Amino acid sequence: MLNQCLAAVADWMRRNKLRINPDKTEALLVSRSSDWGIGWQPVLDGVALPLKSQVRSLGVLLDSVLMLEAQVSAVAGRAFAQLKLVRQLRPYLVKSDLTTVVHALVTSRLDYCNALYVGLPLKTAQKLQLVQRSAARLITGASYRERSTPLFKELHWLPFIFRSQFKVQTIIYKALNGLGPTYLRDRISLHKPARSLRSSGEALLSPLSISQARLVSTRERAFSALAPRLWNSLPTEIRQAPTLLAFRKDLKTWLFRCAFGE
Repeated sequence: MLNQCLAAVADWMRRNKLRINPDKTEALLVSRSSDWGIGWQPVLDGVALPLKSQVRSLGVLLDSVLMLEAQVSAVAGRAFAQLKLVRQLRPYLVKSDLTTVVHALVTSRLDYCNALYVGLPLKTAQKLQLVQRSAARLITGASYRERSTPLFKELHWLPFIFRSQFKVQTIIYKALNGLGPTYLRDRISLHKPARSLRSSGEALLSPLSISQARLVSTRERAFSALAPRLWNSLPTEIRQAPTLLAFRKDLKTWLFRCAFGE
C-alpha cells in the first residue's frame, strides 16, 4: 500500500513537471516495536529507501516512537550554547537590549514548533525548562540558587510548559474560526448534545476516545485527542472571544494565573 502511494506521488510530480529525488528521500518507520518492519523497504521510483531511526522534517528531529528526545536534546544543546555566548555580552548591554538578544537567539528556539512538546514526559520537557530558567537568570542577574518562579513573574514569562499550551490553544482557536488550515479543523468537532442543554452554547469540543487515536505510544498527545482536553479546560468567555487578539490576551492572562496561582 505504501509503495502504491509513493508511486502515485512520483507519477503526479512527473505529470506536473516536477521531480522527486529518491537518493535524497528518507523513510521513518513509526512503531513501538524495534523489530517491526525488518526486511521491508519502501520503494520510490525504483529505488529502495533505507529506513532511518530518525529523520529531520522542517528542522524537527522525528524518531520512530515520536517521543522527540533527540529533538529536545538538540534544541537544549544549541540554546545553552547561545546563552553562553550571550553571557559574554551581558556587561555591555542594558536589560532591555539583553532581553531582546535572548529572545532572538534562545527563546525563539524554544518556541519553534513547541506545540509538539505538549504532553511530553516531564524528564524530557525539563531539559527545555532548564534553558528558560537559565535565560531568566541571565537577564535578571539572579544567582543559580534563586528560584525561577519569581524571575518568570518579574519578566512576565509563561513557564515553558504553559507556553506550549498557549501555542496549541491558539491553533485550536484559529482552526475553529477559519483562520487555520482545514486539515486541523477536520480533526476536531464541536460538541452537539442530543438535547438542549445549558452547555450547548459554550463552544465545547467533543472529546476523542483515547482508543480512537492510532499511535498507541502517543495517543494522548495526538492533536485530535489533546485539543478537546485543552480547549474545554478554558473558561467559557475565553473560548467565545470575538477576535484572535482578544483570545490571545485573555488566554495569556488566564495561563499566567494558572502558572503562578494568582
